Amino acid sequence: MRRVLLWTPLVAFVIVLAVVASGLFRPADRTVRSALIGKSLPDVTLPAIAPGKPGLSNASLRHGGPRLLNIFGSWCIPCAAETPQLLRLKAMGVPIDGIAIRDTAPDLRDFLARYGDPYRAIGNDAQSRVQLALGSAGVPESFVIDGNGTIVLQHVGVIGADDVEAIAAAVRSAR
Repeated sequence: MRRVLLWTPLVAFVIVLAVVASGLFRPADRTVRSALIGKSLPDVTLPAIAPGKPGLSNASLRHGGPRLLNIFGSWCIPCAAETPQLLRLKAMGVPIDGIAIRDTAPDLRDFLARYGDPYRAIGNDAQSRVQLALGSAGVPESFVIDGNGTIVLQHVGVIGADDVEAIAAAVRSAR
């Protein structure tokens, strides 16, 4: 019995060490998912920010078929990196609307001129209220919306070249 008691602290230490090591080598997924997937969009009324493009509202997002709703900012470097994929989606026939977060019209105009403009409409979310209502954790982030205004899919982070086909397929199937 005494021998077992002598080894107990060492066994406990090894177990704690194994738990800590597993956490270091396999970090947790820290992606924050929206609780609105499968639910209707929250109230959206955003004024236009880009010349010649309308803003966004519930009426525009709940009618006219499925689309990709992209949350971005001209100040966001990863947003610039994902623009080629958004342009590719647009070329594939995917309608894309944007929500500009904490942006200014001149900065947005320069961003679109420099990287390209995949958007049909861009709403100005100066206080990030709609972004937070959508359950978005940051930029860039994209949502596939069906023709009734229901969120079908959420893509957190940059849309990479490997993601384009899956997102296009999600928009097609949301019809």
